[in-house]
Amino acid sequence: MDIRYSVNQRDFKRYTTQEMRDEFLITGLYQPDQVVAVYSHVDRMVTLGCMPVQEEVSIDKGIDVWGNFGTDYLLERRELGMFNIGGPGVVRADDQTFEMNYKDCLYITQGTKVVTFKSLDPAKPAKFYMVSAPAHCAYTTTLIPIEKANKRPVGAMETSNKRVINQFIHPDVLKTCQLSMGMTVLEPGSVWNTMPAHTHERRMEIYMYFEVPKDNVVFHMMGEGKETRHIVMQNEEAVISPSWSIHAGAGTSNYTFIWAMGGENQAFDDMDNIPTTELR
Repeated sequence: MDIRYSVNQRDFKRYTTQEMRDEFLITGLYQPDQVVAVYSHVDRMVTLGCMPVQEEVSIDKGIDVWGNFGTDYLLERRELGMFNIGGPGVVRADDQTFEMNYKDCLYITQGTKVVTFKSLDPAKPAKFYMVSAPAHCAYTTTLIPIEKANKRPVGAMETSNKRVINQFIHPDVLKTCQLSMGMTVLEPGSVWNTMPAHTHERRMEIYMYFEVPKDNVVFHMMGEGKETRHIVMQNEEAVISPSWSIHAGAGTSNYTFIWAMGGENQAFDDMDNIPTTELR
């Protein structure tokens, strides 16, 4: 498991392009019959990817759970949210089994001992994207199909940011300890996300971009509002955004991204907006 330590905004200003990518960019999430995990010390969030092909893969495959988490199993003191961005798949969570289609979401509560993944068709494997956050109590493991997401159309074609925010793991949908997750889908012809840019001092965020067409990229903006930087991202890559950083992006085409948040609260209006004309 890759471990990333916290970075402060003062040191960040001196980072080279490669240092930024090494600290914040997450690549190679979907390896056949493997679990890829990145542990971030920013709010102790863990980003995981699993692409089962021939095997039914356990969530702790290749992870030293006791060495990295000090627990007997991964979700002993954690909750987890996941999306399937591949072919049809099946997730087992203790004695429950969930079939997940493209863009479906599953919340797994703290205290779940056994989590496994498999694909229904090895030729079209499932791709499970996951984020886990520390949790202090158990709620209810819940499957949320894409059709049941809370949909919020926002933006406009005139500003190149017409999009639909799909809320899945969200206070308006179900109860969790701290984890929130959703999916934003940009309309054809729109390229900007999360404008006006903002920060939220009490929450961090992770973006995972997908449905990025071949030979296209997304320029993910981060850093303080007065001194922004960018990371060029390709399809199915994720990026860690500390609480002091903006998190916005512009693509060379439209795209989709999954956002995940964790921290002290789940108040979605608890943010510090930065007027676009004041960005530097």
